[in-house]
Parts: sequence; structure tokens; C-alpha cells
Amino acid sequence: MKTKTFIIAGICGGIVNWLLGWLGYGIILADYFPQPKEDTRSQIFICLGYLSLGFFLSYFYNRWAQIATISTGARAGAFFGLFLALWAGFFNIAMDASMTTELFTLDIAISIGITAVTGAIVGFINGKMK
Repeated sequence: MKTKTFIIAGICGGIVNWLLGWLGYGIILADYFPQPKEDTRSQIFICLGYLSLGFFLSYFYNRWAQIATISTGARAGAFFGLFLALWAGFFNIAMDASMTTELFTLDIAISIGITAVTGAIVGFINGKMK
């Protein structure tokens, strides 16, 4: 695994993930999902969460899967997005009385889309840096 590729693809993936999350959850679907507090602490942790997914995809793509194209990156990202959203969604349904089946389904759909695009970017960068 090339460390430079891992770091650059992880940061770029995290930034794309953050931008799409902000657009999807913060702008387009803001009426459906609760918005975080506007303090610095929550924003830092949100940013770290998005970056961690970018680094996760970058590590997996570089270390184990050798994913280096947009299409394979998007497919793998959609796969990860599906199962990560199911994992989080089932816990949200169990713990949060306001979580409905419709919100659960909407969250899964947007998570698949965001993670697919993030995966496509990470795959693209991996291919360009080979």
C-alpha cells in the first residue's frame, strides 16, 4: 500500500463525503433529519466522522481490493453505504422513537448515494496515483 495515495485519497474522500452529507442532510433533507448543534465541538466531530469514512474506503481500496477506477469505486462504495446505513439505521430505530420506517428508508438511500460517490472519488484518485 502506498501511504501517499492512502492519505490523499482518504482526505479527498472525506471532503467529498462531508460536502455531500452537508448537501443531502443539511440542505435538501434538512426538514426530515435533525440538525446538529451549531457549536464548534459538534462540527469537529461531524468532520472527523466524514474523514474517517474517507480513510476507511481509501485503506480498503488500497490495501485489500486494489480498486482504482470510478466504476468499481462507486460499486464498492454503494455496497459499504448500504450496510453501514443498515447498521446505523437499525440502532436508530431501536433507540429513537421518532425514527420512522420512511426516515429509515430515506437514510439508507441517501447513504448509498453519498458513499457511492465518495467511493468513486477514492477509486479515481487511486487510479490516477498508480
